[in-house]
Parts: sequence; structure tokens; C-alpha cells
Amino acid sequence: MQTWQKWGGALVFGTMLGTAQAQILVGQTAGFSGVVGAGVQETAAGARLYIDAVNAKGGVHGQKIELITMDDKFDPKTAGENARVLIEDKKVDVMFLTRGTPHTEAIIPHLDRHGVALVGPSTGAMVLHQPVRKNVFNVRATYQREAEKAMTHLATLGTERIAVLYADDSFGADGVAGAQKGLAHAKLQPVVLEKFNRSQPDFAPLATKIAQAQAQAVMIIGSGTTVVDGYAALRKAGSTAQLVTLSNNASTGFIKSLGEHARGVIVSQVYPNERSLAYPLVREAIELNKASGQGEVSPAMLEGFAAAKVLVEGLRRAGAKPTRDKIRTALESIQHFDLGGLQLSYDAGEHTGLDFADLSIISADGKFRR
Repeated sequence: MQTWQKWGGALVFGTMLGTAQAQILVGQTAGFSGVVGAGVQETAAGARLYIDAVNAKGGVHGQKIELITMDDKFDPKTAGENARVLIEDKKVDVMFLTRGTPHTEAIIPHLDRHGVALVGPSTGAMVLHQPVRKNVFNVRATYQREAEKAMTHLATLGTERIAVLYADDSFGADGVAGAQKGLAHAKLQPVVLEKFNRSQPDFAPLATKIAQAQAQAVMIIGSGTTVVDGYAALRKAGSTAQLVTLSNNASTGFIKSLGEHARGVIVSQVYPNERSLAYPLVREAIELNKASGQGEVSPAMLEGFAAAKVLVEGLRRAGAKPTRDKIRTALESIQHFDLGGLQLSYDAGEHTGLDFADLSIISADGKFRR
């Protein structure tokens, strides 16, 4: 039976074998509550789809996978402390599916101190790609790639008056670098380029500035309800600019939080269309999701699903007694691994994973359309 249980302040998810603990412990800290809660829950649900399926077939080398999850409320300091607890106290074998750039940066010292690998951080920060972080194994493409593609797309449509707002943290700085690269390629300058406080944003003066600049489109590099609040401020200020944001907001929860403002919003994507049956990855996720009795697969769920496939492949390659060091070495040995229509490879000098990037637009029926 699949259950959630309390264990020393953490939520433990997995197949419970009587009183015995699972032999493979996977740790996760992410903002299950707070501004990114809706998206984090969807990403985690996608990961559980695959982990459940693996456990139902006996696990990995006869050992069940147990996911120990802690809520960091999207606070970097809490994320770092949660990682310490998971690694030092809970003795997890591997970390998995963190959320946020400064949050993952806060975790890295604990990974390096104890030689623990992190698989599939839900962030496209370049700082996690270059220089190579020996214990971080990315699965998704970078934010810079997404932001550049979005700017190039807008320019090809004839959109010239583009504003960019970004969180004043490492995530925001990373995303704006990609946006500026795309604008420069199109020989454009942003009509407004401003940062906002990540934890306590004040969008009213920024929205007024954008409205006065008559921006045709505005990219908000932020997370969850922060972007929703920024967009609402734009509309209140009289701006009719089209909203563009990154894949960290590619969740059904984000669409719902936008409410009446959802239609026409552009959201970049780092996985194929979640309804594209041409990809075996998508077909597999849809089939397992249908069997579980849940709703439709979202882009956020697909990200978690893909990350879980990479995690399990690393555990399989680590052998019957997967130590922390064996898992890290096994992950680095992955070459041309077929996720289901997408290939992923790692080696000592490359931990990027996939480079897939696409754009979607939210339709009138509340779906991401490509």
C-alpha cells in the first residue's frame, strides 16, 4: 500500500513493507507550500508515478525506493537545513528533485561534504551546469536557453517593445542573461529592465513604468504566485502587454492561479507536449497516470517523471548495494540513455542532461498549446 507517513518531521512516501524500512532512501526538499507549492506538488506527483511503478514490480535489484520529502516553503536557508537533516540524520542515499536556484545552491555544500548526488533539480540555472558540479546531475535544459528562445520568438512576430522583470536572486540573474542574449540577437533593447525583491516584491511602480513605456510583451522571471501578482499589477496599471514566463511555471496550478488572465500567456517548456503520443516518454506517463486515477498529465508532472527515470537508471547501474559513491559513479556512466524519445548522457565533464526547449501558449480552455 502506498502511504504518506511522518518520520522525524519529514513526510515519507513509498511502499511500506511491514515494519521494515526500504533499503534505498531518496531525499527531497522543495517548496511544497508557499509561492511554488502548486507546481512542486505536480512535479513530485509525476516522479511518484514512475517510482510507484518501479516499486510495484519489486523495486531496484529487489529493493524498494522510499522518498523522504521535506517542505522548505521555498526558503533557501530552510532548503539547506533540510538537506543537512536528510543527508546526516536520515542517511539518504541520494538527493532528488529540489526546487529553486538559490535553494539548490544552499544544498550543494552538503552534497559535496558527504559525497551525495542530486538528481534532477527543478531549476535550469546555468550555475548548476557550468562549471560542472560533480554531485549535481541535471535533467532539464537551462533557463538561459528558454529565455533566449522566447525573446527570439517574440522578435520574429514583430514584437519590438519588450520589458523584462526579474527576481533579484541567482535565478533572476540567470534568466535575464538569456533574455538579453535573445534580445541582442534580434538587435533589440528592452524598454524596461528592472529587478524585484524575490520575497517581498512591489510590482505597482514597475507596472506603471511598463504601461508608460507601452510595452507589447513583458517577461517576468519569477516563480508561481509572484508572477501572477506581477501580471495582475500590469493589468491594474492599464498595460495590455502579453505575459511571457519560464518553465518553472509550467503547471496546471499556475494556470488556475492566473484565473481570467491566463489566456494568451506564453510559457516556455523543457519537455515535449504532454499530450504528444509520438514520444514514448509521454505515452508512458499518460498510461501510468490514467491507471492511478488522476487527472491529465501536466508539463510539471512530466518533468518529475523524467527525473525519476534518470534516478532509477542510476540506482540500477549502482548495483545491489548502492552506496552514495556508487550511485554518483553510476550516474556519470549514463550514456545515450533513452528516456522515451529523448536521449540523455553524462560524463565527468558534462552533467547537463537534456537541451530540449520549446514554447507554449495558454489557450481559452486552460491548456498549454504548442
